[in-house]
Amino acid sequence: MIDKNESRNMAVMNDLLQKAGLTGAGEHSLKITPLMGDGSSRKFWRILLNGQGLCLAVAPPSISADGLKEARAARAIGLHLIQQGVRVPEQYGWDEESGILLFEDLGDCKLHDYVLQTQKKERDPVARIRASYKKVVESLVVMQVLGAEGFDPGWCWDTPRYDRSLMLERESGYFLRAFWQDFLGRQAPSGLKAEFVALAEQVALIAADYFLHRDFQSRNIMLHKDEPCFIDFQGGRLGPLGYDLASLLIDPYVSLSINLQDELLELYLDKLEELAAVDRGKFREEYLLLALQRNLQIVGAFAFLAKQKKKVFFRQFLLPALSSLNILLERDLFSEFRVLKKTALAALKELG
Repeated sequence: MIDKNESRNMAVMNDLLQKAGLTGAGEHSLKITPLMGDGSSRKFWRILLNGQGLCLAVAPPSISADGLKEARAARAIGLHLIQQGVRVPEQYGWDEESGILLFEDLGDCKLHDYVLQTQKKERDPVARIRASYKKVVESLVVMQVLGAEGFDPGWCWDTPRYDRSLMLERESGYFLRAFWQDFLGRQAPSGLKAEFVALAEQVALIAADYFLHRDFQSRNIMLHKDEPCFIDFQGGRLGPLGYDLASLLIDPYVSLSINLQDELLELYLDKLEELAAVDRGKFREEYLLLALQRNLQIVGAFAFLAKQKKKVFFRQFLLPALSSLNILLERDLFSEFRVLKKTALAALKELG
């Protein structure tokens, strides 16, 4: 039985389709099929017309203040990025009251899927994977630099800027609570919080005046007609350059080799120099600090999704995320983070 909310959603989608002129005139067969999101609680549908993909629809999990704020952020930030020439899905319809948004159907090929398929089919997949990632990092630079121009922090539904409190609460703190204490059932190590504060204070010194996607990983990048298109940007805000790059390169869904990560970082800097002045040495150090913050967030998020949300898909990626964390902590830059290094190694041994 379809509940009232579902009936309302269907009616809104049909109305938006009609207003956008997507169904045309005459007799047509329209099919609206629910889709599964990854870690999101939002609702998704694929809309087919006569068996052909017409568009997608997304709605907040409920018509609450936070749900509508997130939906409005997706609407406003998406329109801004389109205006700035960033390849994100085109928008076809919007309903302010329900938060339902109709947008371009880009198919089903995520960058993650493409990497896995290429690794299975190709004897030497690295060249093709490198070529795809080169396009992604070049497009990322454009989104970060041009996306910041004219960006209104009032569009943000979460926080307007990446800052110290966010790092401590939802990145390093997330790692401690969701992974170390809840997932593993361990007590907080003495001195760990102090190291997290020291890390956040260093990261807070990095300029945070660029567009930040904040979940820029291979399952949020679609390959459509061999070109990358970015989705799930509704959490966008102002932030530092290196964060989204780190999200992409240390992404545990694909576990890129260290050599390829280093190569892509240099390609990114080459593109960045076309649009902004950059101190490459300083950027590399900032990148490592941001990569550590991001890695802590990833582990916390996967632990939370696997245990609290019962989304077992994410558990398989905890081990590669912990491996990445331990590799990062071997850098000389993090020699003083003794408690975190000990904690990360213990976690890797326990899960490995």
